Amino acid sequence: MKGISGKKIGMTQVFLQNGYLIPVTVIEVGPCKVVQLKTAEKDGYTAVQIGFDEIKKEKNVPKGRLGHFKKVSLPPYRFLREVKLDGLDVAVGNDVTVDIFNKGDKVSVTGISKGKGFQGVMKRHNYSGGPGSHGSMFNRAPGSIGSSSYPSRVWKNKGLPGHMGSEKTTTKNIEVVDVKKEQNLLIVKGAVPGANGGYLIIRKDE
Repeated sequence: MKGISGKKIGMTQVFLQNGYLIPVTVIEVGPCKVVQLKTAEKDGYTAVQIGFDEIKKEKNVPKGRLGHFKKVSLPPYRFLREVKLDGLDVAVGNDVTVDIFNKGDKVSVTGISKGKGFQGVMKRHNYSGGPGSHGSMFNRAPGSIGSSSYPSRVWKNKGLPGHMGSEKTTTKNIEVVDVKKEQNLLIVKGAVPGANGGYLIIRKDE
């Protein structure tokens, strides 16, 4: 199995054996349930669909989604994602746990970044802004964005104020500092996308 689902618990710090103090993120990883197998013959690729965070009340699940789980006699799960399968023999209903990772592994973590609302160009795109002294009347504005008579419009993808954050983000090449199998916890070096309690996909770097 190349990956697993999890939930961000929060950040803390740990001491390494050499005495260095490093920031780490604690992630609750699994146990996930194998819900569906994707095969090259039927789907054109090989993968496995895993479910995380079981939903206790069926009335809170849309009927179409509930039928997907009842088809394989499994309870509904809140978070469904697909991960690559590397020739391992798995079946629907199997558990996927934090055991697939080892201390020292490199992983990529995908999640939804924190939303920051509507922001200006200095915060959103790192514009330098105008003079900060008195009387300049041009402090945090984007400045001129037109192009004279041609093309008489603003070019596409121009960095302008707007909604910042709350988008799918992946942080790559993160080191696994520790694996706590009894507690289903994965401790990785540094920060990962999203707020505490947000769902994540953790994949092994190839």
